[in-house]
Amino acid sequence: MRSRLLTGAAIAVATALAVTGCSTSSGSSSKTIKVVYKQNPNNGNKVQANYLAPMVKAFEKANPGTHVQLVPVTASDSDYFTKIDLLMKSPATAPDLVYEDTAVINSDIAAGLLKPMDPYVSTWSDWAQFEDVSKGSVKGFSDGKTYGVPDGTDTRGIWYNKQIFAKAGISVPWQPKTWDDVLAAAKQVKAKVPGVAPLNLYSSVASGEASSMQGMEMLLYGTPPARDSQYDWTKKKWVTASQGFKDALDFVHSVYGGGLGPSLQQALGANFSDTVGTQLLPQGKLAMDIDGSWMPNNWLPSGGAPWKDWSSVMGVAPMPTQHGQGSGKISMSGGFAWSIPAKAKNPDLAFKFLKSIQTESAAAKWDVVNAQIPVRKDVAADPTFIKGLPSNKFFTDLVPDTFYRPSLPAYNQVSTATQKAMEAVASGQSSAEKAASAYDNEVAAAVGSGSTVKGS
Repeated sequence: MRSRLLTGAAIAVATALAVTGCSTSSGSSSKTIKVVYKQNPNNGNKVQANYLAPMVKAFEKANPGTHVQLVPVTASDSDYFTKIDLLMKSPATAPDLVYEDTAVINSDIAAGLLKPMDPYVSTWSDWAQFEDVSKGSVKGFSDGKTYGVPDGTDTRGIWYNKQIFAKAGISVPWQPKTWDDVLAAAKQVKAKVPGVAPLNLYSSVASGEASSMQGMEMLLYGTPPARDSQYDWTKKKWVTASQGFKDALDFVHSVYGGGLGPSLQQALGANFSDTVGTQLLPQGKLAMDIDGSWMPNNWLPSGGAPWKDWSSVMGVAPMPTQHGQGSGKISMSGGFAWSIPAKAKNPDLAFKFLKSIQTESAAAKWDVVNAQIPVRKDVAADPTFIKGLPSNKFFTDLVPDTFYRPSLPAYNQVSTATQKAMEAVASGQSSAEKAASAYDNEVAAAVGSGSTVKGS
């Protein structure tokens, strides 16, 4: 169901994991589990590793004889999906727990890679604390079964450097009311603060889902009609030939064609999101960044670029809708979940460990250190979380204005087509109109022309 190529790097990772114990060797034990999660490349961010290590120690102490093997997979977002798919396909390398992006869970379900978790969550009292919308993000589209435990969610807005804005003569706190306001601020920075990239809008294939979510979807869902701008839920068809998609590509052209974005060499490079969080923003080389609630985890002491002054230097503003229509604000939300692969050797022990890292106190701690939005109602109301980071309240308050990607099996192919269209426009290889037409054709080829509908 997925059209992802298994790269040589992915095969190398699978081989390495098999050698280090992710196999069905004679050393395998009913009291040993392997836990796979993502580690950013070229980034010193050890937030998740530092969080999980003491949790593993406590679990092993409370359950004598058990062993939890943490297996970080170093990869960009797109490569991570490919690599964990490869691992889960073979009993020799399948982990017992895997960290999954909720947007691709349904494609993994369709590929037969995940185990339904209903027998586990149905008897787990804490499951009642999870928000219904978050539970929905881990359900199978065709069978309605549960295939993961949400780990947290996020929202998105505009991070801006208040010091750069002061040099540009832009008053803070800043709140743009339309797309034109955002572009106007970027032009003002370009004119008055040389040597600084005015605005980052992820727009490349290399940036993967960052381009789809922080880039296109933050624009597209801000055009009318927002709910059906990408997928028409009433007709159950993917939207093509929409004016909103063309308008969003025009915005991409305004940023990169107008010299308002980072250099193309940077923007089209691999792991650019790491560069934004660990270099451009903390070094004062970027004025505005359309990005997520998690950004501070780059700047905390355990992050990839510790920055003690981030909360006084950086401001945050909601992304405006195209013309200020509706509530005037737009956000996108995603998130990760813990899933049990279909070929897991010790699923019962895996879920027992999962429960230990998803208690109220553990989840509250993780949500703070990872700068994310809680999916548990009790944690969301916990003052410890609200006061954990200066930006927590702002991003939590965006939840009423947020949208979720259609987590359908075809989403990955639609997302890739989106990234190609953005990159074609950002690089100057195509006009917005031609790129939109190419997107329409690619989506129709991926889902079938009978599964598309013309947008408004």
